[in-house]
Amino acid sequence: MDVSRAAVLNAHVIATMLRSLVAIVFIIGVALLVGFRPSASFVEWLGVIGIVVLTMLAIGWLTVAFGLAAKTPDSAGLAAVPLMLLPFLSSAFVPADTMGPGARQFAKYQPFTPIIETLRGLLTGMPSAGSAIAAVAWCAGLALAGYL
Repeated sequence: MDVSRAAVLNAHVIATMLRSLVAIVFIIGVALLVGFRPSASFVEWLGVIGIVVLTMLAIGWLTVAFGLAAKTPDSAGLAAVPLMLLPFLSSAFVPADTMGPGARQFAKYQPFTPIIETLRGLLTGMPSAGSAIAAVAWCAGLALAGYL
């Protein structure tokens, strides 16, 4: 039976997204148990789900591209390490405006800052169209770069 290469890669990305979504649901459940009380409406929760799915899709395709470009399994695993560090170098823990000049510049113009700002705004009931557009654009661009 012929199976196209694209079908295998699509299945890998879909499986990665489903595993990640299960983990994220668990994390949200734990956050609610320890006292996180989001003020998001139903529509804002749909926006959160959409941004999370787009982010997982982008990361899935980007890691597929890293794996296809790698020469060995070890280098394939190591290729995604810089991607895993990006959320720590964003505005996830501290506002970008409070960072030093170099870190602030990097944090403002990397993909996870608008994604995190969009999620934070949606969950607190204060969404920002600017960060949402930037987040969707980053996700679409990264997914397209990984897919092509």
